[in-house]
Amino acid sequence: MNIVLLESLGISDEKLQELVTPLLKAGHSFQSYSRTDDLEKQKEQAKDADILIIANMPLKGEVIRACEHLKFIDVAFTGVDHVDLDAAREKNIRVSNAAGYSTQAVAELALCMMLSLLRNVPKVSERCRSGMTKDGLVGSELSGKTVGIVGAGAIGSRVAALCHAFGCRVLGNKRHVTGNEPSFIEFVLLDELLKNSDIVSLHCPLTADTRDLIDSEKLSIMKKGAYLINTSRGPVVNTSALVEALHSGHLAGAGIDVFETEPPLPEKHPLLAEPNVLVTPHVAFASHESMEKRAEIVFANVHYWLEGKQQNIIL
Repeated sequence: MNIVLLESLGISDEKLQELVTPLLKAGHSFQSYSRTDDLEKQKEQAKDADILIIANMPLKGEVIRACEHLKFIDVAFTGVDHVDLDAAREKNIRVSNAAGYSTQAVAELALCMMLSLLRNVPKVSERCRSGMTKDGLVGSELSGKTVGIVGAGAIGSRVAALCHAFGCRVLGNKRHVTGNEPSFIEFVLLDELLKNSDIVSLHCPLTADTRDLIDSEKLSIMKKGAYLINTSRGPVVNTSALVEALHSGHLAGAGIDVFETEPPLPEKHPLLAEPNVLVTPHVAFASHESMEKRAEIVFANVHYWLEGKQQNIIL
């Protein structure tokens, strides 16, 4: 099989070689490329692939359809909304993701954003560097707050556990409650969660149902002075509505790691001008530990698929 990696997995060359070597010894070929958004270059690089590995670069249908031998797409990411799954279905191409690799990394950044916003960390750091004091910027504690988790799957449940350890009441919302969820999460309807939470943290996938899930109506339901954290997918939140909720003072602040498009953001993106918004360029998933775990899952996916035992199945 010809295995093609179309973008870096964020690991060392030594780690990549360690993961590739067993495949080479088994008689498979491997080629890796730097990421490009040029579709013609993508087609050229991928044209002979039996197996394609990508991370979060968009994989469009015209590239998939141009790969005559392609049988398996291995996505080094949890979400797969950047892959044209309809094109994969047309060609009967199997697709797997790397579910679980970033659970701790995303959960820790969500918690970091909560603490940073509550304690005004960016602002007091700037004050300190400018020879000023904390006057007017005394923060609040996370302990005792009610945190609402929208999308209480693996990542959301981990965020819930961290918040519970800090002494928070945790409300949860998910499509299907199985009964196996942590006992410290109180599951409620979305509107009840929004109405009663001091902090709302989003951990749902991007689907037709969740696009613009948090719009002006839902933001108006949130408690005055609450905070919104989004480390899921940008389009889950309506940006214009969020800016208005911040401008009006209805929300005290927001922590946003994901946007309508992948960073770099346009210079005049409305959230960049908001003083009470902590923005990060889609880094929640990225830690040294998670990158290595992701690569290990991705190459395990290849081995399992080659053995006819596909795991982490999307298609």
